[in-house]
Formats: sequence, C-alpha cells, structure tokens
Amino acid sequence: MVSGPGPASPHPLPGAVGLSHLDAYDWEAADGVCGGSPHLHLVCTEAYVVTAGRGAVQTLSPDGYRDIPLRPGSVAWFTPGTVHRMVRDGARGKDGDRTGGGDHALRITVLMQNSGLPEAGDAVLTFPPDVLADPDRYAAAAALPPGTGPDAKAAARRRRDLAVEGFLALREASVAGDPGPYRDFQRAAARLVRDRVPVWRQLWRSGALAAAERTGAQLDALADGDPAYLAGATAYAAEPTRRGGFGMCGRRDEYTPVGVTVPYGDG
Repeated sequence: MVSGPGPASPHPLPGAVGLSHLDAYDWEAADGVCGGSPHLHLVCTEAYVVTAGRGAVQTLSPDGYRDIPLRPGSVAWFTPGTVHRMVRDGARGKDGDRTGGGDHALRITVLMQNSGLPEAGDAVLTFPPDVLADPDRYAAAAALPPGTGPDAKAAARRRRDLAVEGFLALREASVAGDPGPYRDFQRAAARLVRDRVPVWRQLWRSGALAAAERTGAQLDALADGDPAYLAGATAYAAEPTRRGGFGMCGRRDEYTPVGVTVPYGDG
C-alpha cells in the first residue's frame, strides 16, 4: 500500500478550471452592505459553490440588475461581461478578518473557467470612468502591497470601496432603465486588457484547449481499440499553498498545482 499525496500534478483539474476558496469581506461599503469588490471577467465564466453562510451575488448584465440569494448548497455562475459583487447577510462585522463571523460568515468555493486568465488581468474592477480611462491610474488603484498585513488589508479595502463607488453608479443607471453606463464600462474594460490578449491566448492553449485536445486524442485511441494511454493513470491531491490572501471578493485560499488557479501574488 502506498500512502501520501501522490506525485506532483502535471495535469489540470477537470476541464482545466481554476479553484480557490473565499470568505466574503465583512467590511461595510457606502451603501451599508458588507462584501467584496464588484468586477467582471472578459473571457471567463465564474461559478460560486456556497459551503457556509448566507448572502447574495449582485449582478449587472443585459438582463439588468439582479440579486441572487446564496445559501449552503447554492451554485451561481455568471458569464463573461457580467458585473458581480458578492455580499454577506447579517449585521456588520468589525474588520473582515477570518476569525469570528458566526452565522453571518459567507464562504464559497470558486470554480473559474480558463484557469490562469483571471490572474493575468481578465478581471476588471468597476472603478469610476475617470480611473478606467487611464491605464496607469487603474493599475495603481488595483494593486496591493505585498503580504497579508495591515497595509495590504487597508489597500484591499480602499480598492473595494472605489469599485463599489463605480458599481453603485452603474446599478442606479441600470435600475432606471439606462444600460449606457454599463455598456461603456464593458468597452472600457476591453480597452484596458487588449494588449494582454497574446499572453492570454498562450495560457488558454496550454490549459483549457490542451485539456480538450487531450480528450479528443483519448477518444481517437479508444475508437482504434488502443487503451494504452490508461497505463499512465494515477491520482493527485493538493492543499492550499497560501491562505487568507486578499482577493477581489474576500479572503482567499489558493492552490498552485499545474492547471488550477494560480496565486494573484501580491498585486
């Protein structure tokens, strides 16, 4: 009998998805709601699997504004271009730390299409238009200092507050029946990331596309009556490589095996 976690993984998680865990921020925003930094993804569908607590994900899309309840066992997902903001139920907490929270805590497992792309800039925060119009100013507002100490925490909260400022304006317009500001934000986000597309294409080819092509090759082998590829069958296991980092929606536990969500680092 062989024990232990098994070999280091050269294979991605199923479908080359990204994986992380999030505890929603317990920081009250300007509208009195505790939660994360609203943002969208340009080419990735994201899914929330709720494992503890209650809350909601607030979304803006061509469907308008929605408030989707989250409770243990709920699954919610949103396609590229959907602005989303994860929020907690219950009273305001003290500081968003991982300790405490009781029944008001909201913890989710995140499944992300095209692992690696969100960390390469696929996620764009809903900062006000003047910030989005200046790539250098956007980068400075989105960046966090190294580590998980007080400076990083304060910067993460400032970043969240600036994103909520822009989000509330987008939501107000959407509820009033004016989709123009939301569409303008999508266009601004696309302009911000355009130069990164060549890098994203490489990540996609080595990740999600490679996983799909591997399945095609396996189907071809089976059609030929040749299951030789099954000789390489094995199992893998992983533990978080960083806990409590400052993500966009909350404190984030990260994994780094090949093919799963890579760390945001300290930015």
